[in-house]
Amino acid sequence: MKLLNEMTPYVGDCMNYLYDGSSNEKLRVCSVYAFHLFTDGPGEMEINGVRYPIDSRTLIFLKPAEPHAFHITPSHPLQSYNLYADLWDDKEPVSANRTFIYAPEPFELQETSRSFPCAELDRLPSVYSLQPYPELYESFVMLAKLYHNAAFYRTEMINSLFFAWMLNWYNTVHTHQPTDYRIVRLLNHLNDHPEQRDPVKTWWTFCGLKRTYFHALFLRETGLTPKAYHHKLLMRRASNLLLETELSVTAIAERLGYPSIHPFTRHFSACYGASPKQYRLQPQARA
Repeated sequence: MKLLNEMTPYVGDCMNYLYDGSSNEKLRVCSVYAFHLFTDGPGEMEINGVRYPIDSRTLIFLKPAEPHAFHITPSHPLQSYNLYADLWDDKEPVSANRTFIYAPEPFELQETSRSFPCAELDRLPSVYSLQPYPELYESFVMLAKLYHNAAFYRTEMINSLFFAWMLNWYNTVHTHQPTDYRIVRLLNHLNDHPEQRDPVKTWWTFCGLKRTYFHALFLRETGLTPKAYHHKLLMRRASNLLLETELSVTAIAERLGYPSIHPFTRHFSACYGASPKQYRLQPQARA
């Protein structure tokens, strides 16, 4: 049984494509792994006889020989970034010369991308919205653009970026991520300004929510109370400042809004199991 991090991917082709409801979008199979990232909607995607909606930033993941069809209205064509790849063979890949077979012809491909049993790959969805994950969406778009714009070392660069993107996607799918836009907006603000000591009331006002619902929603979206989440951000920022700057511990405590070094040292030691000075001097304490 293979693990996803054992992939040796090879991107055979990457292109922009406009789906306009033409005949070549009917039921077919492809010989390689295919990824379609739509920038708009609505539309429909048929995979193994099941229809799924296509909206803005919908990602479609197809395996070799998987029957699929695009149901797009000619009056509303949809733009997509298409990527064709081998996942387990970068020595003799077939994705650069992919083939399609269209219904009603028998779906009998002469050659397909190599595959191995991989439970992690099987747990990746065929249809997934990247709308809540702008970094994942933008990195796929960047990868598609680099495929055509890179002048040197394109193969090495694209394959490495695609490998990292696949692992990032797997982590996104299987790690709880906040999706409520109000909480996501607040988290972005807190991540950018962890040293700000605003009262929690400022946060629920920022979200446009009532106090009780804000606390319940924040806990559901992050798994932490607002204060616990902010404390975690402060400790992470303190760790970065200790390791990446020469600021004194007192200066770091002041920058993070502590009235003195003593509560800062107490909080940091409880979080990392070492005082700030020990953490800075002992690499093993940083884990």
